[in-house]
Amino acid sequence: MSLVVILPAITSILALLFAVALIDQWRERRRRYQIVWAIGMINFGIASACEALAGAGGWNETLYRTWYLTGAVLTAGWLGLGTAYLLAKTRFGYAYAVCLALSGIFTVLTQAKYHYPDAGITPAIYLVGGLVLAVAVGIETYFQNDNWPRIAGIGVIIATHIGAVIMINASLPAPGFAVDPRTNIPTGEILPGSVRLLTPFMNITGGIALVLGALFSAYMFMPKRRVLAYSLDPVQSGDVFLFNLLIAPVAIVVNFLASLPGTLRALVQGRLHSRVPATILIAVGALVASSTDSLNRFGSTELFQAGKLVAVVLLLAGFLVSIEVFRDIRVPFTSLRLSGTRAEREPAADPGSGSALSAEVAGSAGEGKPG
Repeated sequence: MSLVVILPAITSILALLFAVALIDQWRERRRRYQIVWAIGMINFGIASACEALAGAGGWNETLYRTWYLTGAVLTAGWLGLGTAYLLAKTRFGYAYAVCLALSGIFTVLTQAKYHYPDAGITPAIYLVGGLVLAVAVGIETYFQNDNWPRIAGIGVIIATHIGAVIMINASLPAPGFAVDPRTNIPTGEILPGSVRLLTPFMNITGGIALVLGALFSAYMFMPKRRVLAYSLDPVQSGDVFLFNLLIAPVAIVVNFLASLPGTLRALVQGRLHSRVPATILIAVGALVASSTDSLNRFGSTELFQAGKLVAVVLLLAGFLVSIEVFRDIRVPFTSLRLSGTRAEREPAADPGSGSALSAEVAGSAGEGKPG
């Protein structure tokens, strides 16, 4: 059996098992991010299963349409939305709003570069949709309303339905699929521009949100050393708030880097919050997945399947490490536990950081809700 079957088959099995475990955790704890991530991983698993089946028996139109919809369009968007729900009580909504705005802008730029003849007015629709959603999410975040992920969810659900309708009704030239002749990896050049433009709309929002959200979550739970102060508390004058909003990304990056020595000490001492290594693994996994998708879009398909396998392994490892997501590990839908109930160790303090973890989790004003 060749690697074009083995690699995507293993990827699919891991992704679907991961989805089952997430659904089981959601059944017990009812955290929205778990069921949303599960939807993303189901799409990941289905797309990889299509590749495995095609590797064994050849591509056909049904496999090709399913692969593109679930893998290229839906996976990243749903995983990024899960991260939005995880960070609903933080100021990460500002970052998600920027991702939404960029997704709309990049659909127009992509159309300007590739001139898809059958895109119609969809670039303008995606642009307006991205900007409207960005403004709505930003406003909700400003007023400290933790329902802003619901607005993001409306966008993802609408895009999902649009993608499904287009894929079902699209007329594809014979033989109904397109692959790279060197690697037999599918490509999207025969698809309508209207659905191809959904990939930057969903992947920029979802992929960047997944990476930034993971790093932001690590920043929240690592022992802090704040070099640059800032505050996103809305109870301040408008010009001061805008200034802080602009410098916040720089401040977070600087403070993140300055906090790394204390984080490494806490790791060695066994007192590091589980979400820090977990979310770093997730960030790396998301970067690998996004990189392989981007390479595929630009015609380089050699590392596509290996990259997807590495990505799902890193994502699964990150979620298993996180005690918040997997407080216990058991056979799904049974009471048979594979590990005892896990609890966080006391977080390590870092000189000059104060009680960083409690400030972040409590969501106090200023840096308590960064981002």
